[in-house]
Amino acid sequence: MESFLLQATLFLFAMVVAVPLATRVGLGSVLGYLIAGILIGPVFGLVGSEMNDLQHFAEFGVVMMLFLIGLELEPRALWAMRDKLLGLGGLQTVLTIAAVAVLAMLFGQSWQVALALGMIFSLSSTAIVLQTLNEKRLMQTAGGRSAFSVLLMQDIAVIPMLALLPLLALPGARALAKAEQGDANPAAHLIDSLPAWGVTLITLGAVAAIVLAGRYLIHPLFRFVQAAKLREVNTAMALVIVVGIASLMLLVGLSPALGTFLAGVVLADSEFKHELESDIEPFKGLLMGLFFITVGAGIDFAVITGAPVQILALVLGLVAVKAAILYPLARLFRLQGRDKWLFTLGLAQAGEFGFVLVSFAVAQRILPQAVAQATLVVIALSMLLTPLLFILHDVLARRHARPGTGPDADTIEDQQPIIIAGVGRFGQVVNRMVSMSGFRTTVLDNDLKTINLMRKFGVKSYFGDPTRPELLAAAGITKARVLVVCLDDRAAATRLVSYARRIRPDLHIIVRARDRGHVFELYRAGANDIVRELFDSSLRAARYVLENAGLSEYEAAELEKIFYKLDRVALREQAEVWKPGVPLDENPEYIARTRELNRELENALMERFAVPPDATAPDQPL
Repeated sequence: MESFLLQATLFLFAMVVAVPLATRVGLGSVLGYLIAGILIGPVFGLVGSEMNDLQHFAEFGVVMMLFLIGLELEPRALWAMRDKLLGLGGLQTVLTIAAVAVLAMLFGQSWQVALALGMIFSLSSTAIVLQTLNEKRLMQTAGGRSAFSVLLMQDIAVIPMLALLPLLALPGARALAKAEQGDANPAAHLIDSLPAWGVTLITLGAVAAIVLAGRYLIHPLFRFVQAAKLREVNTAMALVIVVGIASLMLLVGLSPALGTFLAGVVLADSEFKHELESDIEPFKGLLMGLFFITVGAGIDFAVITGAPVQILALVLGLVAVKAAILYPLARLFRLQGRDKWLFTLGLAQAGEFGFVLVSFAVAQRILPQAVAQATLVVIALSMLLTPLLFILHDVLARRHARPGTGPDADTIEDQQPIIIAGVGRFGQVVNRMVSMSGFRTTVLDNDLKTINLMRKFGVKSYFGDPTRPELLAAAGITKARVLVVCLDDRAAATRLVSYARRIRPDLHIIVRARDRGHVFELYRAGANDIVRELFDSSLRAARYVLENAGLSEYEAAELEKIFYKLDRVALREQAEVWKPGVPLDENPEYIARTRELNRELENALMERFAVPPDATAPDQPL
C-alpha cells in the first residue's frame, strides 16, 4: 500500500508540474501528460510494477469520458449522425484495416497477424483527440463533428473486433491460451463454455439490461437518493452507475467504454443529466490525466533503441497511411479548408483501444511477443505525435485562411423548437430563463469570443451569422415554434425578421429593438412581440422614483402598469404615421400625433388616482 501511494503521489506531482508548463508554451495538456509520463518512467525510472495498478484506474477515465459523451448525445442526434457514422466512420475503418493488412503481408507477416494489425491500427485515440478538440474549441466545427463521428464508429467497431480476433488464432494456440487463463475469472470461464448462440444471447441481454435500467430503474433510484439531500450520496450514485455498467460489460466480454456510452445516450433526456455531468467530470479529468501519463511511462525505450530507424519509420508510415485514407474521405464528404486538415491530421494516430486489442491478441496467441511489443511502442509514439499534428493543423489553418475572413460557421446537428439569435447580455438572460424552465433552445451568435465564453459555462451554442439562410435552415427554422432575435446590429435584426416572416408566416417572432424608430421598422417587417431594450428597466427605475417621492408601492406599481399598456397602444398609432427613411423629428404628422398621445397618457395617469387608491383596492396592505 505504501509503495502504491508513493507511485500515485509521484504521478500526481508530475501532472501538476508538467501540464501547466506545457500549456504555457502552447503544447497543450495532452502532450504535457505524455512528457510527464516519459520523464518519470523511461527517463528517470521512478515507476515500478505498481504502474499496472494505476493503469487500471487510469483506463477507467476513458470509460467515464465516453459516458459523458453519451450524455451529450440524444438518441435523435445519434440517429441524425447515421450517415457519417456508417459512411465516413465505416469507410475509414474498413479501408485502414485493408491497407495495413496488405502492407503487413508485404513485409512477411501471415494473413492472420496482418488482419489483427489492421484492426489495431485502424483505431484512433478517442481520449487525446476529444480532449484536444475541446481545449481548442474545435468540437462544433464541421471537421470536429466529423472526427467525432469516426471516433464513435471506431469505438463501436471494437465489439466485432473482439469477437473476430479469436477466430484468427490457430485451434491449438487458442486452447493453450484458455488453459493458461485457468479459472481466474469464473464468470468469463462460464461464458466461454457456452455455445455461440448462448454467448450472443448473454451479450444482447446485457445491452438490453442497460437500456431498460436507464429507462425505468435509474430515474426512481435517483429520486430516492436525492431525497437524502447529500451531495456525496449523489456522487456515489453517479459512480455506481458507471462502475456497475462497466463491470457488467466486462463480465460478458464487451467493452466497458461502449457500455457506459450506451448508458449515457439512454440518460441524455433525463432530468438528472446535468447533475450526472457535474458529479463525474472531476473524476474523468483526473483519471484521463493519469491515463496519458501511464501511456508515456509505459513506452518501452529498449525496443526503440534496439531498432530506432525501423520504429520511427513504422510510426511515420502509420501516420502517412492513415492520412492518405482520411484526406480523400474528407474530400468525398465535402469537408473544406481547415475542416479538411483538422479531420485528416486529427485522426492520423493509433488509439488507446489498440492497447486492449494487442493484449487480447497476445492472450489468444495471435501476435508473436516481439511483434506485440513493437506494436505497443508504435501506438504510444503515434499518440505522442498527435499534439504535434494539431499544431501542424493550426499552422496550415493560418496559412490557408483568406484575409478578411473569419472562422467557419459551426455545424448544427440538433434542432430545437426555440431559436435564439444573439447571445449578448440581452440574449443570455432570455436563454437562461427559457432553458431553466425546461425548454430546449438553439443559440446562434456571430461573435466567436462570446460563443466560447458561453461554452465555458456549459451553455451549448453555435458560431455563425444568424442572418444567413443556410445557417437558419440547419438550426431548424422551418420547424421552430419561436424565433427570438437579440442581435446588436439594428439592420441585421430587421433583415432577419423580414426573412423569417417571409419563409414562415406562422412563426412567432420576438425581437429586441434599439429605439422607437427601430420598433416601427420591426413592426413593418412582421415581428409579433417587440421589446425595447431599455424600456422595462426604465419603467422599473421610474417606479422606484415614484415610491421615494411619496407614493406607496401599490400606487407606483399601478402607474407603471397603466403607463406600460397605454404606451404600447400609442406605439401602434404612431406606427401608422411613421415614414421609413424619414427622421422622427422631421415628420410633422408624427410629432403632432405624439403630442396628442402624450396628453392622453398624462390625463389617464392623473385620472387613475382621482379616486383614492384604497377605495379601489381595499385588500392592499398599507
